[in-house]
Amino acid sequence: MSDRYLPPARVRADSASPIQSLDDWRRVWMAAQQDPDAFWLHETRRRLRWQRPPTEGLVGNFSDVAQQPIRCFADGRLNITESLLDRHCEQRPDKTAILWEGDEPGDVRRLSYAELHAEVCRAAGALRRLGVQKGERVIVYMGMVPEAAIAMLACARLGAVHSVVFGGFSAEALRDRVRDCGAVLVITQDEGLRGRRTVPLKATCDEALEGEHGVRHVLVYRRTGAAVGWTPGRDVDWAEALAAEAPDLPAVICEAEDPLFILYTSGSTGRPKGLVHSCAGYLTWAAYTHEVVFDLRENDVYACVADVGWITGHSYIVYGPLCNGATTLMFESTPLHPDAGRYWDMVDRHGITIFYTAPTAIRALAAQGDAFVRRYDRSSLRVLGTVGEPINPDAWRWYHDVVGEGRCAVVDTWWQTETGGIAITPIAPATPTRPGSATLPNPGIVPVLLDADARVVVGPGEGRLCLSQPWPGIARTVWGDHDRYVSTYFSTFPGYYFTGDGCRRDGDGYHWITGRVDDVLNVSGHRMGTAEFEAALVSLDAIAEAGVVGFPHPIKGQGVYAYVVLQPEAAGADEAALLKAVNEGCRAVIGAHARIDLVQIVPGLPKTRSGKVMRRILRKVAEGAPEQLGDVSTLADPEVVAAIVAGARRL
Repeated sequence: MSDRYLPPARVRADSASPIQSLDDWRRVWMAAQQDPDAFWLHETRRRLRWQRPPTEGLVGNFSDVAQQPIRCFADGRLNITESLLDRHCEQRPDKTAILWEGDEPGDVRRLSYAELHAEVCRAAGALRRLGVQKGERVIVYMGMVPEAAIAMLACARLGAVHSVVFGGFSAEALRDRVRDCGAVLVITQDEGLRGRRTVPLKATCDEALEGEHGVRHVLVYRRTGAAVGWTPGRDVDWAEALAAEAPDLPAVICEAEDPLFILYTSGSTGRPKGLVHSCAGYLTWAAYTHEVVFDLRENDVYACVADVGWITGHSYIVYGPLCNGATTLMFESTPLHPDAGRYWDMVDRHGITIFYTAPTAIRALAAQGDAFVRRYDRSSLRVLGTVGEPINPDAWRWYHDVVGEGRCAVVDTWWQTETGGIAITPIAPATPTRPGSATLPNPGIVPVLLDADARVVVGPGEGRLCLSQPWPGIARTVWGDHDRYVSTYFSTFPGYYFTGDGCRRDGDGYHWITGRVDDVLNVSGHRMGTAEFEAALVSLDAIAEAGVVGFPHPIKGQGVYAYVVLQPEAAGADEAALLKAVNEGCRAVIGAHARIDLVQIVPGLPKTRSGKVMRRILRKVAEGAPEQLGDVSTLADPEVVAAIVAGARRL
């Protein structure tokens, strides 16, 4: 079949992954599907250090989740930090656990497993001295510094439940999360740094905690040394607190199903929705998928350039890599600081072998040209990953051909906060890939496509992507509101977990994510995904990025509104001429029924700092309701919104 990329040939003797071919994948996937209880018991005993090994595997189903929550390894006992730290101190104490790249190139720190263990124990001791007990909630509101990971692991060492709040969130958003989970302590820092800009984390934290009496202490790490407000009796200096503690602290033993963390989904409206992930099931899934999907090896230098404020950072910067004894990179800055070569400079300097980023970043860097990539040696790279949204074929090919020089496997991973880890994906050494396709499900994931009438789509077709069988990493509930969990994920199609995404499956069983179902447009009876339009637009030479939404149309029901960011050489393009060009492109790529009604040239798309496009903002502007935009302070560049509102188009 055309446009099919085979896994690169390579020597695989040092790989720990049990899946090295499509035949391996078929065998392992069937084993996990037919007897998930035995399959996951075997995996967790192999991957985690247990104080009391479990005899009970994966229990529960999606039909009874309202009365009987999913459980995994429920009769086992452990503390997950012993799997991440203590055993590696015995086997590889001097190996770099966290490789940190600061805001400026060359600002580097390395923490070995022995050093990380000592810092986590000191931080856990400090939290215990401040009164934090097992089961209590601790908010982590920090930038991308090693201390953020240390704070997460210190909570886990005590059996406390951490909730990381992305450092770009506003005081209001932070306050909502403090209240919802009933946090007793907040860990923050004086300021964050991103592209030489400071982020006032402590000041925002102080604003959020005004009048909040449940938080007993605020532990403050000093990153920049800037003068910050200080509340005597409440605020505690991180360095001083840790200096008083011992470098070894026994771990508090937990039940396997005890909560490990709460993570609030981004972009939601109304009351925050805190998804709860359990200790053992989550860690087993994160470690398994990290090793298998990326073909992890002992000497890899692994770089996920996400933020720990999102699930990607939890699973694939902290928990999965450290459980697997990997060297994991944490990145404080932005892909464009000091220029568009920053990522590839890091690859060159650190010898990065596995690189994992978002399609949004790939498109932004591709728009800057190939020279920024080719000036650096990227021969160390073996696996390239994408995460966060479907990647359009042109961006995929640029990533594969230019960044990976045509020799690296590209794993386009689909998953969600709710899944805890990668669900549908190529497996680096095994899966023939196709640009834009997430390909095949991981072992443990059983995808089903359902039409609008809840009928199963058999064979090739398109429908709502649902999952029919639990897996260890699935979120167990919404904090304090199990009914909301059930109604959100299991009421639309009873007996299935509804992902909220649309999906197309081809004749080879490959999955093509078409975007959120609420991003499917119904134009004059034609249902089309916004992702289809966006892929068609960015295939045009003049367009670097595109965001497409629907808006009320007096004749069609829904019209199509496109926000486009132009390539530098196309600056000053006429919008009328551009509209004609984009519709010719959509007609050629999608079909004659695909037509854009309005196009607006914008300086940028409204994105979170993790690169996620905030579509609700685009929708509200297109609908003529800019007064309903809500909080935009969490965006990487809030000024973009004002430009979008000012230039909005109307029929």
